[in-house]
Amino acid sequence: MSLEINQITTIFIAVAVFMVGTYLNKKLSILDRFCIPAPVVGGLLFALIATMLKGFNILDVKLDTSLQGLFMLTFFTTIGLGASFRLIKLGGKLLVIYWFACGLLALVQSIIGISFAKLLNMEPLLGIMVGAVSMEGGHGAATAFGTTIEEMGIDSALSVGLAAATVGLVAGGLIGGPIVKYLINKYKLEPNEAGDMEGAATVEDVQGNNAAINSKTFMKQVFIITLCMAIGSYLGELFTNVTGFALPGYVSAMFVAVIVRNLIDRYDNKIIDMKSIGIIGDITLGIFLSMALMSIQLWEVVNLALPLLIIVLVQVVFIALFGTFVLFKALGKNYDAAVMVGGFAGHGLGATPNAIANMDAVVSKYGPSQKAFLIVPIVGAFLIDVFAMPIIITSINMFS
Repeated sequence: MSLEINQITTIFIAVAVFMVGTYLNKKLSILDRFCIPAPVVGGLLFALIATMLKGFNILDVKLDTSLQGLFMLTFFTTIGLGASFRLIKLGGKLLVIYWFACGLLALVQSIIGISFAKLLNMEPLLGIMVGAVSMEGGHGAATAFGTTIEEMGIDSALSVGLAAATVGLVAGGLIGGPIVKYLINKYKLEPNEAGDMEGAATVEDVQGNNAAINSKTFMKQVFIITLCMAIGSYLGELFTNVTGFALPGYVSAMFVAVIVRNLIDRYDNKIIDMKSIGIIGDITLGIFLSMALMSIQLWEVVNLALPLLIIVLVQVVFIALFGTFVLFKALGKNYDAAVMVGGFAGHGLGATPNAIANMDAVVSKYGPSQKAFLIVPIVGAFLIDVFAMPIIITSINMFS
């Protein structure tokens, strides 16, 4: 028996799945501890139930996820609008070092994924999915690029990417704290009591989070977002047609948004309201992730489970060594540097909430780190894609 679900009902189910995931996160402390996103929890539960129904020949559920691309495009555009280059000035030299380290990490993660995929007789494009796409990119990038790679004929790309992102998310939450504790004990580090409240306080001014949300402000942000989406979609198609280099629409829209954001800031930095844009981004991310996880083909991952886990393990070992012996020294070998390494492990294997959770666990025990809580969220949430996206796109085109 087959059940076909239309667009509107699919969106309703995606929202319902998100709500279920939110409820389970509150009830199950282990989910909250590792910052597992609500769409991932609810979506995987739905996918598991759908897989069991199909496996026992009871019901084959077919979802109409044609609107997933629209939500995905909107989310990546909101990310681009958050990338104000004025933020770089706030973080100073340390932010630039941390930012470049994230770019290097994206490159190495892609190399590891592709190299070990070939070594384990996997399709190289699947290796890309277990590289920077799912590690540094998390579930959002895994969904976006998984969809793109599946359109190239690799059926299991989305499933593999989401599975790798989930494993990486848990690993990032597990290793961050122990690494920071090791560095603090080895080098006898203590927090800087003076702190640096000035920079942290200025972030809200740069991001435009002080204004109250109303319909006029909200619609202004919707106008800017849809403008970037429209221009980006045309430029992406034009770039692909002229160069033959595949550039997904959501990537071009994101980079158009970066340009638009910084041009607007030169005129008036109060026009962009990141509080409204953040709400739009959270909603669209939740829906498109839920839709992606709901439709994941779990049986496609089973045969690749061992190779996938091996590659993720190598990624975990690398980021732990790189953070401990390279990044920590580059950032100054002090308490702030140690806390930032914990954040680096969090979003380098999972997502920015993972990074915040790692750092919060450390500072609650050892003391505050204003610099870490200024730099890590800025790079992890906004600036990281400026380096990561070109690396991922180039890798995909090299092996497509």
